[in-house]
Amino acid sequence: MTTRRSGGRSGRRAARAAQGQESKPFLKRRLEPVEVLDEAGLLQIEENAETIMNEVGVAFQDFPDALELWRAAGAEVDGDLVRFPRGLCRELVQSTAPQVFTQHARNASRSVQIGGDSTVFAPNYGSPFVTDLDEGRRYATLSDFENIVKLTYQLPHLHHSGGTVVEPVDVPVNKRHLDMVYSHLKYSDKPLMGSVTAPQRASDSIELCRLAFGGDLGDQTVLTSLINASSPLRWDSTMLGAAKVYAENNQACIISPFILAGAMSPVTVAGLAAQALAEALTGMAFCQLVRPGAPVIFGTFASSMSMATGAPTFGTPEGGLAIYVMAALARRVGVPFRSGGMLTAAKGPDAQAAYESLSTLLPTMQAGVHFVLHAAGWVEGGLALSYEKLLLDADQLGMMGVYADGVDMTPNGQAMEAFATNPHGAHFLGNVHTLANFESAFYRSTLADSNSYEQWLEEGELSAAQRANSAWKQMLNDYQPPPLDEDADQAMLEYIDRRKAEEPDEIG
Repeated sequence: MTTRRSGGRSGRRAARAAQGQESKPFLKRRLEPVEVLDEAGLLQIEENAETIMNEVGVAFQDFPDALELWRAAGAEVDGDLVRFPRGLCRELVQSTAPQVFTQHARNASRSVQIGGDSTVFAPNYGSPFVTDLDEGRRYATLSDFENIVKLTYQLPHLHHSGGTVVEPVDVPVNKRHLDMVYSHLKYSDKPLMGSVTAPQRASDSIELCRLAFGGDLGDQTVLTSLINASSPLRWDSTMLGAAKVYAENNQACIISPFILAGAMSPVTVAGLAAQALAEALTGMAFCQLVRPGAPVIFGTFASSMSMATGAPTFGTPEGGLAIYVMAALARRVGVPFRSGGMLTAAKGPDAQAAYESLSTLLPTMQAGVHFVLHAAGWVEGGLALSYEKLLLDADQLGMMGVYADGVDMTPNGQAMEAFATNPHGAHFLGNVHTLANFESAFYRSTLADSNSYEQWLEEGELSAAQRANSAWKQMLNDYQPPPLDEDADQAMLEYIDRRKAEEPDEIG
């Protein structure tokens, strides 16, 4: 008879290991991006995108400011529909948008480089539900939101606090952005994302950051924001209004078409890529018209759908190919690129979730994506965040840090000293080189079980999800907040109270 033990010991061990791992503010990739299209193929997609912009056009809905800017820039405006001279949008972006920029964190040591040879991992975004092994699937609350921020803060391989990590549905829809931005600034000192659900909410996000950062932001970029196109080929007034506020204040906009191929674009990768390029170029160019030099990130969220049921599918080869192609197109524009993540349609942290997530993450790394949203926690096609998967995914992100470093070709990496000093035919376990490197030689997972079958039985026959369950609970129990100036904290709370009192609650 097997004596089962609780997961407390393994949970504490995993939590301590996660907290003790080296924390890098972002990854620097040594591997060259993988290319899946030749020059002729990329040129053809670029030409197709120019045809879409010139002949089909892109709608800028219910936002007269944008139409006036486009008219002044030389575009043809017909109602909400804008048609662009060939090359106009690309020229606007390439002439002023930065190729690389820094997003400053409240803790300067956690500031991230976006663009160039960097990769920044950010957690799940936008889910109305959360799930865990104890309580199952349920609507997310502000308490869940705070928990995810606290966990992300402690996970060394998540470089960014993210934005709407989950939707706290117990807070009025018109006021929850204040609590969300405050939670990021209070419970973490990693970089964060601002609200985009109304221009005023974007302004509130900037003001809270100004208070947290101790005064005038100057031209520092302290926020990124997710500006989604209404694919196919439309920008709505909510997204445009938020983008305008952020661009005016030199805050970064992720200009990101959200496309399920077959519904929101043609079914083919090349057709999807041409449409996404057209949408992204028009959005990024709009930001440059608002403020030349405003930081932008070329974003795309591209996946497939079941032609039988209409349900979105993830981890497919077509989705991976789209990441490679769009990353190459972004490099040719000369701006940072956002895509990828750990995406799955699975309802929890099972084998399907692992396969589909890794099938998205590997193309993300190989394509050279700079900003990776949904890098941890995503399940159910984005409708839910799993506490357990958040930790399991973050563990995989640590492996990607090793992958990004490539092969060590220093003298230590070549290990010729080990050959010279090891008796012929003897194992290397006692070699001086091995002893000098054993602590850092291989990535050590905080959650995987590599022990013997007997030891696994002795420790309770725990699955990976069960070990992660114990670990996240222990991390929340051990959480210690980062320093925050008391005056800044009080100023933020007073601002939030004042803003909440200015308008009635909206129930969403």
